[in-house]
Amino acid sequence: MAEESWASTPAVRSSMQSNKSRDTKPELAVRRAIHALGLRYRVCERPLPAVRRTVDVVFRRDQVAVEIRGCFWHGCAEHYRGPSTNGSYWAEKVARNIARDADTERRLAEAGWTLLVVWEHEDPQSAALRVRDVLNLTRRS
Repeated sequence: MAEESWASTPAVRSSMQSNKSRDTKPELAVRRAIHALGLRYRVCERPLPAVRRTVDVVFRRDQVAVEIRGCFWHGCAEHYRGPSTNGSYWAEKVARNIARDADTERRLAEAGWTLLVVWEHEDPQSAALRVRDVLNLTRRS
């Protein structure tokens, strides 16, 4: 393992590299619940083509985007606990993720999009109902 690696051990590095960036269990659960309500959507798409960021669920016609955020990776106020090993690295990493999330939210809002954030600890059925309610509001407008 390289000296400048962020990982404390080769096993930690291997474990962290195997984390998926899409189709995680929380994402799949929320998408299944949204689909069960009869709603159809795009997965892992760029709502703003000029911005190199994807969103987990996109309703392009309605300009509604849904991000399913992991509590660790996105610094959930309720559940985030920094690791004891390499704490400063992970604090900086999560801070960058939070800043990127805020920037994405701002850019989407400026372009007329509605962003719904669903945390991994939320109930997928409740999240799907929230998505449906927002879509119903945007479709009535």
